[in-house]
Amino acid sequence: MLTKYAVAGVAASALLASVAFAQGPSATTDSATTAAPVAASDTSSFKGSWRTSKLVGLNVYNDSNESLGSINDLLADKSGDIKGVVIGVGGFLGVGEHLVAVPIDKVKFVDEPIAYTGASTAPATGGARPSTSTTTTGAATTAPAPAAKKNPWYPDHAMLSATKEQLKAMPEFKYSTD
Repeated sequence: MLTKYAVAGVAASALLASVAFAQGPSATTDSATTAAPVAASDTSSFKGSWRTSKLVGLNVYNDSNESLGSINDLLADKSGDIKGVVIGVGGFLGVGEHLVAVPIDKVKFVDEPIAYTGASTAPATGGARPSTSTTTTGAATTAPAPAAKKNPWYPDHAMLSATKEQLKAMPEFKYSTD
């Protein structure tokens, strides 16, 4: 029995070794294979660019600071230019969410978080963005939270001049299989 396993192991090793030797160095000096790879770029050439992976999931608010939903996807043309965003409106944890496609030029990306001066000026409810102020127990005044450092690789949130009802009234975006 042990002999069968030993013979099978030697045969498998021989097969793997023959494949590795068959892929030896090429003798051709084709200019396409010897050309330099894509020019290495330093990170300073991308300064000010945003990571699209960080745009997906970004919260979207309207002009009244009411939460409309979040960005579910980015739509690009064949050249890679982003043409639209898919926003998920309503629902809970993705269930019952209404997807709408909005042109990218209608969405404004904002670097700075919404700053509220105190609890009295913060929007009450209705999906409004939470206040950035903190209150200590027993204190009578509200102190602003320390300002978070702005991240240069993605914005804080997106703004869209629409209401949640207007977005829900739009035709639902469906991913085409054609």
